Amino acid sequence: MKTKAGLWIDHRKAIIVTISNKNEALEVIESDVEKQLRRTGDSPLKGRHESFNVPADNSRYKAHAEHLSSYYKDIVECLRNAESILIFGPGEAKSELKGYLEQNKLDERIADIETADKMTDNQILAKVRQYFSK
Repeated sequence: MKTKAGLWIDHRKAIIVTISNKNEALEVIESDVEKQLRRTGDSPLKGRHESFNVPADNSRYKAHAEHLSSYYKDIVECLRNAESILIFGPGEAKSELKGYLEQNKLDERIADIETADKMTDNQILAKVRQYFSK
């Protein structure tokens, strides 16, 4: 049996299930990405809010993009040996990861991309088993 992988992903965490020769493995990759970018510095309610105390938006977004890039690279390394990949999860992380897989010439291995809400590890494992048992 060839190695097959199922991946539930959002911007905070990826859960990767690999199935090969009746062996199953589950791996969790956490990202260091903040849920929502926020400005640092004093609160306007505490007094004067100096503009030089607040980092520029472009530097914050650049740092955010670098964190996501590192996160996606870690995921791509885990999927490199998979012959077939099922990607599912909420939000836009699925399509962003697809772009990273294309850059690494692994996009032809994508079996399907589906939208799914939050799931437990057991639900993810069951979904991957069911998908690849077809």
